[in-house]
Amino acid sequence: MAMHSGSHPMTSTVHPTLSHAAGPSEPPLLEQTIGASLDATIAAHGDREALVDRAQGLRWTYAVFGAEVDRLAKALVATGLVKGDRVGIWAPNCAEWTVVQFATAKVGLILVNINPAYRSHELRYVLGQAGIRGLFSAQTFKASDYVSMIEEVRGDCPDLEHVWVIGQESWSELVAHAGEVSDERLQLVGSELSPSDAINIQYTSGTTGFPKGATLSHRNILNNGYLVGETCRYTEEDRICIPVPFYHCFGMVMGNLAATTHGACMVIPAPGFDPRLTLEATAEERCTSLYGVPTMFIAEWALPTFADHDLSSVRTGIMAGSPCPAELMKKLIAAGIDEMTIAYGMTETSPVSTQTHTDDDFDKKVGTVGQVTPHLEVKVVDPVTLEALPHGEPGELWTAGYSVMLGYWGQDDRTAEAIVDGWMRTGDLAVMDDAGFLQITGRIKDMVIRGGENIYPREIEEFLHTHPDILDAQVIGVPDEKYGEELAVWIRMREGAEPLTAEGVREFATGRLAHYKIPRHVRIVDEFPMTVTGKVRKVEMREITVTELGLGGSGSGSA
Repeated sequence: MAMHSGSHPMTSTVHPTLSHAAGPSEPPLLEQTIGASLDATIAAHGDREALVDRAQGLRWTYAVFGAEVDRLAKALVATGLVKGDRVGIWAPNCAEWTVVQFATAKVGLILVNINPAYRSHELRYVLGQAGIRGLFSAQTFKASDYVSMIEEVRGDCPDLEHVWVIGQESWSELVAHAGEVSDERLQLVGSELSPSDAINIQYTSGTTGFPKGATLSHRNILNNGYLVGETCRYTEEDRICIPVPFYHCFGMVMGNLAATTHGACMVIPAPGFDPRLTLEATAEERCTSLYGVPTMFIAEWALPTFADHDLSSVRTGIMAGSPCPAELMKKLIAAGIDEMTIAYGMTETSPVSTQTHTDDDFDKKVGTVGQVTPHLEVKVVDPVTLEALPHGEPGELWTAGYSVMLGYWGQDDRTAEAIVDGWMRTGDLAVMDDAGFLQITGRIKDMVIRGGENIYPREIEEFLHTHPDILDAQVIGVPDEKYGEELAVWIRMREGAEPLTAEGVREFATGRLAHYKIPRHVRIVDEFPMTVTGKVRKVEMREITVTELGLGGSGSGSA
């Protein structure tokens, strides 16, 4: 198991004229399975704290965590499940989620992450599409009664043989079978696994049609977690507050696997995101690292009690999921979190492809998503010719290397569309500078074309964040008879601020933004429609705006 030396990573190699960069070749990739990596950490750091689950009052050392993982792994072998079988998990963040994650990996079962927000028709689809044989489930979460939804769909899912409800009798009954499998047999099962084996299926939240199951290997996600942790300069002294969902790569890879590959501690502040509980956990557990998507950090910093929480232990962290507003990064640095990193990626690339370094300049931290990470390549291509573009020109970002998924489960046609000669097409618009730093300027499908002008919503959102009364802003394109598309903005105001009108926005922007970039339609809201991972659903915002304003047509399908 590699431990961190504390030195700045080697820098990437950038093509002199084209937007094409290769990450450093150090540190070397971990050529082992997730189970072997965990065992190495337990041997080195058995008495250190591995996991804290605040809601359950659980505190496990690596030795205890390892024993829990092995017990469940043996029980799964005893039930007759074999390498390559799919096992689903449908639950919010909890200690048991991590145990299932590592136990399934230890015995070669493919863990299928199921979004806690899914309803019965989505559950039915995923159970069937992945051919899930066993399902771990919470009993309930928020307004969802998982057990009754499982009963509702079970008759339509002939592959589903086992359902285990976390914290209930079915879980205890399963674990009771662990004694039927010896340590030697568990080791034998583990020794027959390869780092290139599929170990995880994550369904990407498609905005159209059913989601696709990105299939990832030990090598994909173990190394991504490890290298993300290296960039954050983790050691066994670190404690990572993880309020992002485990069912998503951000939680289970950048959180859990970054921790276990460094002997660091995973801190679960709550089952679902709660800004107050996140800050309490960070302060009371003396966390050194804090994760979140921008909307989470915005919610934490907007709490009236924010100043009451002692965040002096926090050194670093990761913000990802959507672009980081510059004003937000200034607040993090003001709070002493001056090694916060920005990461960019997608589920299909395990997930991270680029990340800022802890000592990058402020303008790089707020204006870019960093440079390509070790053992990967990135390039910015013309979406039509597929040729790499010169530095400074926007195009589609492509990624290649160890992190690219094995493919979409059972969908070879969709895989062939997404991966070209080993390169993953991200669908994101990016610009690379001559040092290899990347700016993400939006989704190709979010770009608004107004009267022939290409407009990138991110630029306008960044500008609006500088308004003293604006908490958050999201820009979308809506149909317009004259220009084809026109800009609309949804704005969340600071508490106690006067709501802005379209005229107010125009006054603020005039002379500072080109006239065609000033939103015509303004909507003041308390919240944005969100996915469970905290990503803003611009598709839904666009539909609502079109309906409210009585706009016909479909424009270019931006947002």
